Amino acid sequence: MLTRLVVVGMGYVGIPSAALFADVPGFSVTGVQRRTRRSGWKIECLNQGGCPIGGDEPGLAELIERVVGRGALQVTDDPSVYGDADVILIDVQTPVDEDHVPRYESLREVSEEVGRRMKPGTMVGVESTVAPGTTQRVVKPILEEASGMLAGADFNLVYSYERVTVGRLLYNLVHMPRVVGGLTPGCARRGAELYGNMVRAEIVETDCLTAEIAKVAENAYRDVNIAFANEVALICESLGADVHQVRRLVNSLPFDPRDPSKNPYRLMMAPGAGVGGHCLPKDPWLLKYGADAYGKDKVVPWLIMSSRLVNDRMPTHMLSLIEDGLGEAGVRLGDARVAVLGYAFLENSDDARSTPAHPLYVELTRACGDVVVHDPHVAEAEGVNLVSDLAEAVEGRDCVAVVTRHREYMGLDLGWLRGLMRTPVIVDGRNVFSLADARGAGFIFRGVGVGA
Repeated sequence: MLTRLVVVGMGYVGIPSAALFADVPGFSVTGVQRRTRRSGWKIECLNQGGCPIGGDEPGLAELIERVVGRGALQVTDDPSVYGDADVILIDVQTPVDEDHVPRYESLREVSEEVGRRMKPGTMVGVESTVAPGTTQRVVKPILEEASGMLAGADFNLVYSYERVTVGRLLYNLVHMPRVVGGLTPGCARRGAELYGNMVRAEIVETDCLTAEIAKVAENAYRDVNIAFANEVALICESLGADVHQVRRLVNSLPFDPRDPSKNPYRLMMAPGAGVGGHCLPKDPWLLKYGADAYGKDKVVPWLIMSSRLVNDRMPTHMLSLIEDGLGEAGVRLGDARVAVLGYAFLENSDDARSTPAHPLYVELTRACGDVVVHDPHVAEAEGVNLVSDLAEAVEGRDCVAVVTRHREYMGLDLGWLRGLMRTPVIVDGRNVFSLADARGAGFIFRGVGVGA
């Protein structure tokens, strides 16, 4: 029996999910992508068997080519395909605005389009990250009003979140446990059956609200731990210590499986130039918004919000390190020529969503004479002076500031770099260079968490 599945939104979740389901015998998959100026090109790219996602994504390009070649996956901008679908998965973006309020325009529009066209018995799955309570309080009423049907009776509604990481999209979708939150237990069972075709790990059934909280809590937990590492890094700088040595010692505590509750792991995260990506900068705010909008008691998540502010300040701290290093070299920040190394938020990736390189770039353009950004994976960034040739980027510069730990920067010949620069200043936000190596090559060195 043929299962017709539609995935709405061809992004970092929608594309690999659509490709994986299309590789399952008995599935015919259609991706839906709006023909916008920024993303419309993905339609033709995918229909020709191409992969719109750059950087290192093992197996993804080959998978897309295979499933498109045999006709199991096609992409369109025509919402009429919702009418024939047995399953519709929604993977649209859900950003927050400057006040940290979720912007659900795309989610609302897609929910209404789906509701107007879907047939009885359809399963609708929300995979976009949302504030707790959104599936039941936003998506459900839109679907019911537009369709004239009842969720849980005439159609199934689930919330099932992804656990993807750029560079491991396929692996995580297949091998990480999958949480399926259903509006009803019956909805959860049907969702678990669907994902059982793709996921080789445990599938956990729960309700929509619990699944929504778990998703944003996972990312808030990581954000809080990074903020802890960043604060320890600032303390190390102040005291003249090296946070990377401190981190190694903290994480050396052995794990005793005989009594894990009394001797758990210590897993201090790596500090750095800032936190980026689509999830961590916004998901703590989604968690807070859910509590504010739908909770019966006023809860102020001080720890989570303070951690978000700590991480948001790290690009500004990078600017302070740049100014300090230039000052030691006798160069005023206002006269300096600076090269930022790395624009993607994650190493060896082209994903620049909410990258900490952007606020640093903006502050630098206001403060100094000339700024250029180099990234070997990001082809373009609106309003950013971005170059692909490393020698061109660093030649005649007074300072290089490392924001992304791309492989192209690891093991870089410091003598070569010193010969191209006008003033030998390195500011390292990702532990690419060691203090000893940089000083040995004649550089003035500043690093996040490394006392000067």
